[in-house]
Amino acid sequence: MAYAAIRIRGHSGVKGDIEDTMLMLRLTRANHCVVLQETPEIKGMLMKAKDYITWGEVSEETLARMIKFRGRLIGDKPIDDEVVKESTPFGSIMAFAKGVSKGETKYSEMKDVKPLFRLSPPRKGYEGVKRGFGAGGALGYRGEEINDLISRMI
Repeated sequence: MAYAAIRIRGHSGVKGDIEDTMLMLRLTRANHCVVLQETPEIKGMLMKAKDYITWGEVSEETLARMIKFRGRLIGDKPIDDEVVKESTPFGSIMAFAKGVSKGETKYSEMKDVKPLFRLSPPRKGYEGVKRGFGAGGALGYRGEEINDLISRMI
Protein backbone atom coordinates (compact mmCIF):
# COMPACT_ATOMS: atom_id res chain seq x y z
CA MET A 1 0.00 0.00 0.00
CA ALA A 2 1.23 3.48 -0.83
CA TYR A 3 0.68 6.70 1.07
CA ALA A 4 0.47 10.16 -0.46
CA ALA A 5 1.77 12.86 1.90
CA ILE A 6 1.19 16.57 1.25
CA ARG A 7 2.78 19.45 3.11
CA ILE A 8 0.11 21.94 4.16
CA ARG A 9 1.92 24.50 6.30
CA GLY A 10 5.09 26.46 5.56
CA HIS A 11 8.42 26.93 7.37
CA SER A 12 7.56 29.55 9.95
CA GLY A 13 7.72 28.34 13.54
CA VAL A 14 8.64 24.73 12.80
CA LYS A 15 10.90 22.98 15.31
CA GLY A 16 14.23 21.82 13.94
CA ASP A 17 13.68 18.09 14.40
CA ILE A 18 10.29 18.24 12.68
CA GLU A 19 11.78 20.26 9.82
CA ASP A 20 14.52 17.62 9.48
CA THR A 21 11.87 14.89 9.35
CA MET A 22 10.00 16.70 6.59
CA LEU A 23 13.30 17.20 4.73
CA MET A 24 13.89 13.42 4.89
CA LEU A 25 10.37 12.92 3.50
CA ARG A 26 11.24 15.41 0.70
CA LEU A 27 8.41 17.72 1.76
CA THR A 28 10.30 21.00 1.53
CA ARG A 29 7.53 23.40 0.46
CA ALA A 30 3.81 23.83 0.93
CA ASN A 31 1.63 21.90 -1.57
CA HIS A 32 4.40 19.42 -2.39
CA CYS A 33 3.31 15.79 -2.47
CA VAL A 34 5.34 12.57 -2.22
CA VAL A 35 4.35 8.93 -2.62
CA LEU A 36 5.70 6.70 0.16
CA GLN A 37 5.55 2.98 0.87
CA GLU A 38 3.92 1.79 4.08
CA THR A 39 6.67 0.90 6.56
CA PRO A 40 6.91 1.41 10.35
CA GLU A 41 9.68 3.97 9.83
CA ILE A 42 7.62 6.03 7.39
CA LYS A 43 4.58 5.87 9.69
CA GLY A 44 6.68 7.19 12.56
CA MET A 45 7.97 10.06 10.43
CA LEU A 46 4.45 10.93 9.32
CA MET A 47 3.22 10.93 12.91
CA LYS A 48 6.07 13.22 13.96
CA ALA A 49 5.19 15.77 11.26
CA LYS A 50 1.40 15.40 11.61
CA ASP A 51 0.89 19.05 12.61
CA TYR A 52 2.24 20.28 9.26
CA ILE A 53 1.24 17.61 6.72
CA THR A 54 -1.67 15.42 5.70
CA TRP A 55 -1.51 11.87 4.35
CA GLY A 56 -3.61 8.86 3.40
CA GLU A 57 -3.84 5.82 1.14
CA VAL A 58 -3.72 6.93 -2.48
CA SER A 59 -5.80 5.03 -5.05
CA GLU A 60 -4.38 3.70 -8.32
CA GLU A 61 -6.51 6.04 -10.44
CA THR A 62 -5.51 9.14 -8.48
CA LEU A 63 -1.85 8.14 -8.59
CA ALA A 64 -2.03 7.60 -12.36
CA ARG A 65 -3.63 11.04 -12.85
CA MET A 66 -1.01 12.65 -10.64
CA ILE A 67 1.85 10.98 -12.57
CA LYS A 68 0.35 11.95 -15.92
CA PHE A 69 -0.47 15.59 -15.14
CA ARG A 70 2.04 16.55 -12.43
CA GLY A 71 4.90 14.04 -12.72
CA ARG A 72 8.11 15.47 -14.13
CA LEU A 73 11.48 14.19 -15.28
CA ILE A 74 14.76 16.04 -14.83
CA GLY A 75 14.64 19.01 -17.20
CA ASP A 76 10.93 19.54 -16.40
CA LYS A 77 9.81 17.08 -19.08
CA PRO A 78 6.39 15.46 -18.60
CA ILE A 79 5.95 11.73 -18.03
CA ASP A 80 4.04 9.71 -20.63
CA ASP A 81 3.57 6.02 -21.48
CA GLU A 82 6.73 5.93 -23.63
CA VAL A 83 8.92 7.15 -20.76
CA VAL A 84 7.37 4.57 -18.41
CA LYS A 85 7.97 1.80 -20.98
CA GLU A 86 11.64 2.75 -21.43
CA SER A 87 12.60 3.16 -17.77
CA THR A 88 10.44 0.55 -15.97
CA PRO A 89 9.21 -2.99 -16.65
CA PHE A 90 5.63 -1.64 -16.82
CA GLY A 91 3.91 -0.85 -20.11
CA SER A 92 1.84 2.20 -19.19
CA ILE A 93 1.30 4.85 -16.54
CA MET A 94 -1.74 2.98 -15.17
CA ALA A 95 0.21 -0.29 -14.83
CA PHE A 96 3.07 1.58 -13.14
CA ALA A 97 0.61 3.25 -10.73
CA LYS A 98 -0.85 -0.17 -9.86
CA GLY A 99 2.66 -1.48 -9.17
CA VAL A 100 3.47 1.46 -6.93
CA SER A 101 0.23 1.23 -4.96
CA LYS A 102 0.69 -2.54 -4.43
CA GLY A 103 4.28 -2.02 -3.26
CA GLU A 104 5.94 -3.86 -6.17
CA THR A 105 8.07 -0.81 -7.03
CA LYS A 106 8.69 2.73 -5.84
CA TYR A 107 7.84 5.87 -7.75
CA SER A 108 11.34 7.24 -7.18
CA GLU A 109 12.92 4.19 -8.86
CA MET A 110 11.87 5.40 -12.31
CA LYS A 111 14.90 6.70 -14.22
CA ASP A 112 15.44 10.52 -14.10
CA VAL A 113 12.17 11.22 -12.27
CA LYS A 114 11.73 14.07 -9.82
CA PRO A 115 10.64 12.34 -6.59
CA LEU A 116 7.87 14.79 -5.70
CA PHE A 117 4.81 16.38 -7.22
CA ARG A 118 4.34 20.15 -7.18
CA LEU A 119 0.60 20.60 -6.74
CA SER A 120 -1.44 23.78 -6.83
CA PRO A 121 -3.47 24.88 -3.79
CA PRO A 122 -6.80 23.04 -3.61
CA ARG A 123 -9.89 24.49 -5.23
CA LYS A 124 -12.16 25.88 -2.49
CA GLY A 125 -9.19 25.90 -0.12
CA TYR A 126 -8.13 23.79 2.84
CA GLU A 127 -10.60 23.02 5.60
CA GLY A 128 -8.36 24.70 8.19
CA VAL A 129 -4.59 24.61 8.52
CA LYS A 130 -4.43 24.56 12.33
CA ARG A 131 -6.76 21.65 13.16
CA GLY A 132 -6.57 17.93 12.58
CA PHE A 133 -8.70 16.23 9.96
CA GLY A 134 -10.92 14.58 12.59
CA ALA A 135 -11.68 17.99 14.12
CA GLY A 136 -12.72 19.55 10.81
CA GLY A 137 -9.27 20.72 9.68
CA ALA A 138 -6.80 19.62 7.02
CA LEU A 139 -3.87 18.18 9.01
CA GLY A 140 -2.96 14.59 9.91
CA TYR A 141 -4.20 11.23 8.69
CA ARG A 142 -7.23 11.31 6.39
CA GLY A 143 -7.35 7.80 4.87
CA GLU A 144 -9.10 7.51 1.52
CA GLU A 145 -10.16 11.18 1.64
CA ILE A 146 -6.65 12.10 0.40
CA ASN A 147 -7.84 11.20 -3.10
CA ASP A 148 -10.48 13.97 -3.02
CA LEU A 149 -7.90 16.51 -1.86
CA ILE A 150 -5.40 15.48 -4.55
CA SER A 151 -8.05 15.69 -7.28
CA ARG A 152 -8.81 19.27 -6.16
CA MET A 153 -5.07 20.08 -6.31
CA ILE A 154 -4.25 18.57 -9.74
